[in-house]
Amino acid sequence: MFDPTKLSECDVAEFIPHREPMILITKLLEHSHDSLLTQTDISASSPYFDSLLNGVPNYVGIEYMAQSIAALAGVEAHLRDDIIRVGFLLGSRKLKMHISQFDAGQSYLTRVIRLYQEESGLAVFDCQILHNQVVVAEANVNVFQPQDTQAYIADSTD
Repeated sequence: MFDPTKLSECDVAEFIPHREPMILITKLLEHSHDSLLTQTDISASSPYFDSLLNGVPNYVGIEYMAQSIAALAGVEAHLRDDIIRVGFLLGSRKLKMHISQFDAGQSYLTRVIRLYQEESGLAVFDCQILHNQVVVAEANVNVFQPQDTQAYIADSTD
């Protein structure tokens, strides 16, 4: 049985439908109703690392947010003893990047809070990326997680 109090000891891959090397978040830290806090550690081996910047470009932050939302859905699926489903990033509003890159040797926290969700799987999240308790990126992120991904994909190709 999944124990949410030991979330930080769990492998991120158990909660999101991604596999290495495309798992960008490092650790799941805290879960509460409609909310998750994750950690991303930046190193030279981080996906999208740019040696000229000595970090990861700021635009990758939207994927840190999206993977944190996916991880929240994964935690909730584990709590329901359900499968991990694929979701789709539809877009964002109010996206603000207050830094130009995520620096090597630093850790960043991403907090996602569900603002709204329809039964169809459409949802909106308030997302913030923090460094030393300062917001360095923020957005409202729109996502869609269908109950049956294969049927959804088949319908969209007709």
